[in-house]
Amino acid sequence: MLHEAVDEPETLSPQQLRDAYDAELRAVIDAQGIERVATAADLPAETVAALAGGESPSVTLSEAAAVLAADSEGRDANAIVQEVRDYLLMGMTTGVLDVDTIASNVDLDLSGQEIQQAIEGRIRLTLDELASIHRYVAERSSP
Repeated sequence: MLHEAVDEPETLSPQQLRDAYDAELRAVIDAQGIERVATAADLPAETVAALAGGESPSVTLSEAAAVLAADSEGRDANAIVQEVRDYLLMGMTTGVLDVDTIASNVDLDLSGQEIQQAIEGRIRLTLDELASIHRYVAERSSP
């Protein structure tokens, strides 16, 4: 899944993490086909085709989870999203991080409150934002 796309996310840049997320999505699209994934994920075929073609279009965590669910045996998109959120929250606990600390240490135009809302699913979280947050949380929570 997305948070498992690489072994040591703290060693990568947010862009490298986003590239790893895109590779995970591309693998599903390659295996299932653009039209099938677009239909299953309820995404425009153009977005899925862009991912398949190596581009990195703006995609939310929920949309990425829907793509991954198209290839998961018995896993639905909501479970995948919840797994990513749980991973981030556990990392925040391990790293003794609060959302304001994250906001001041990632290169995003989000406040601590907005980061909290994004992690909780109350506002959209793009894969670019996820990559920045994921990398910082992993860095702070790694031994």
